[in-house]
Amino acid sequence: MSKYLLIMRGTDETNAAMLADLDQMMAATHQFIEDMMKADVLVAAEGLDDPRQGVVVDFGGETPVVTDGPYGETRELFGGYFVLDVATKQEAVEWAKRVPAVRGSKIEVRRVAEADEVPLGGESNGQI
Repeated sequence: MSKYLLIMRGTDETNAAMLADLDQMMAATHQFIEDMMKADVLVAAEGLDDPRQGVVVDFGGETPVVTDGPYGETRELFGGYFVLDVATKQEAVEWAKRVPAVRGSKIEVRRVAEADEVPLGGESNGQI
């Protein structure tokens, strides 16, 4: 089994569409979470707070620059995630296709690297 992260990515438009029918979206998400729990694949699920409450630490210069929200128009915004423990990438993709999402949003599927796959001390073992 491997862990996969399903990253929910939206835009200002998809976030507005989701909020327009929040009760239905929350009910669908609750059912999706129950389905994953019954299948014993759900490790974690979290939604993120309004991006206007966050900050960005930018390492583009010599010293980090911190910028507070709110932000202007966003093309893609990380809105939350699910962590699944499944046998294959294809199984993770099949779950991702079932995520309650509004038209125009995206779900990115990424495998979570195991501890022995992370390069230590500047050495790479070619795993990631």
